[in-house]
This record gives sequence, C-alpha cells and structure tokens, in this order.
Amino acid sequence: MAKRFSVDEYADGILAGNRVRLSQAITLVESTLPTDQQLAQQVLDRVLPYSGRSVRVGITGVPGVGKSTFIEALGLALLAQNKRLAVLAVDPTSQRSGGSILGDKTRMNVLAAQQQAYIRPSPAGRSLGGVTRSTREALILCEAAGHDVIFVETVGVGQSETAVHGMVDFFLLLMLAGAGDELQGIKKGIMEMADAVTITKADGQNELAAKLARREYQNALHLFPLAQSGWNPVVTTSSAVTGAGVAEVWQVVEKYVQQTQESGYFQRRRQEQNLHWLHEAVRQGLEEQFYARAAVQQQLPTLRQQVLEGSKSAFGAAAELLNL
Repeated sequence: MAKRFSVDEYADGILAGNRVRLSQAITLVESTLPTDQQLAQQVLDRVLPYSGRSVRVGITGVPGVGKSTFIEALGLALLAQNKRLAVLAVDPTSQRSGGSILGDKTRMNVLAAQQQAYIRPSPAGRSLGGVTRSTREALILCEAAGHDVIFVETVGVGQSETAVHGMVDFFLLLMLAGAGDELQGIKKGIMEMADAVTITKADGQNELAAKLARREYQNALHLFPLAQSGWNPVVTTSSAVTGAGVAEVWQVVEKYVQQTQESGYFQRRRQEQNLHWLHEAVRQGLEEQFYARAAVQQQLPTLRQQVLEGSKSAFGAAAELLNL
C-alpha cells in the first residue's frame, strides 16, 4: 500500500504546485477505502478556498475524431500563452474485462512532457458515478495547484457526457466531416449541450467537406431553443496537423466566459453545479451504506436468483431489500 501523508503535507504540496503530491492526492480521492475517503475529504476542505479560479472545459467527440491530437494542439497553444493546463480524462472501465484504457499520456506525449501541463486519466471502476465524483474532486485539487485551465475529456459519446457537462463551464463537441449523414452520427442531447462545435481534420482534401459540415451544423444548432446562458453555440473548423483554427477555438471559449460572467450566469451555474454534487454525493453515500449492511448482503443473493428465475419481480425484490 502506498504511503499516506498528513492533511497538511498533501495540502501544502498541492498549493506549492508539487506535481507528485498532486498525483498522490488524486490517488487518495480515487480510493474506496473509508480511511482514505475521510483523509481525502479533509484535504479537499483544506484546499477548497484556493480552487474555483480556472476555466473548466469539457471536451467530447465521436470515436476517430482525433480528441487527443486536438487536445494536445490546443493545450500547447495555451502553454504558449503562459497558461497552466490540467487534462482529466473520464475513462469508463470496461464492463467486460474490468480494464481501463488509460492511454492519454502515451497519446499526448508532447503535451505530457511539458512542465506547465498535467495529464491524469481516471479509471471508472464499477460505476460512472464513481469516476465523475473522483474527477470532480481531482478538478478541485488541480485548481488549487494553480492550473488556469482544466480540460475534462470524455471517452466516447454517451452517459458520461451528461455527467461531465455538470462539472464544467464550457462544453466543446468535436465532429468529423464526411462521415455519412452529418447529423445522425451523434445524439441530439449531446448537440444541445454543446457551447461550441469544431469540425476537426479540416486540412488537405478534407477542407471543403469540413466547411460544408460547418454550415450544416450551424443551421442545425439554430433549430434548438436558446440556452439559459443566452449564448449562441459557435461552429468552427480546425486542423491539429496544420494548427489552423485551433487558437480560434480558445477565443470562442474566452468570449463565452466573458459574456456569461458579465450576465452573472457563469457564477450562478457553478453554484447550481455545487448543489447538484451535494445531492449526488448523498445519493452515492446512501447506496454504498445500503449495500454494506450485513442484512442486505445476506438477503441479496437469494433475491437476485429469484429475479433471474422470474419468481419475483425486480420491484418486489427491491422493496424487500429496502424494508430490511
């Protein structure tokens, strides 16, 4: 078992920008051991006043869109502006094998080698709720460590996007041109969450297709009702290979932040997110406590078998467990 430090040793190291101590603290928040959870909460409470000063950007896209290449290109552009960047990857664990991909550092090797950048994949374990909780806590730790920008990257398109949308300020959707019917390739719900869409790989022979796709997405986004933020989603094209359009994506983010801060929406949304995570933490804690009870552990295998055989309904079995 890895060495555990005192609350002050973790907190002081994080606030001093010590990358090793930051990594150790994130490992602590990812641990499911009750003693580690308790220590992690004390560390989080200690550094919380120093968090909240970064711009949090969620980045998602269909497989093959070149997320890692794009993130690396945009990340390097931010480092050139003297910004400190953290990249947190929500990497759902394989339900079949129990393994995680966790390949972000190898896929962003240039960015990972920079002193001003910090890349951290988060294995989901058994549930998406677990990974998003530890990702949100890691986000707070990275902010306290002095990172100006936090990217939260999701792997694939699905349920994880909704969870990540609930912890970031700006949601960026990466899309490909010429991949069949442009608007069928992604769920409408993800499109509605996007504050900006960028068509990647807009270079060489693909450049014209990217421009056409940009027009199609812009027209499609106009059909959605205006978001609470009052912001009209922007569609751009970019190439991580040539660098064209990459810096423009960050200009869109900055414009959004300025507009929503002036209207008061930016701060209001963060407050709402904090409340959401309060309820989420209560729900998750109750679930953990429930399954840890001896009576539940004793009765669960029998009830599971009865539900499998069809001799008891799922709702009846649940009611029986809850009555325990």
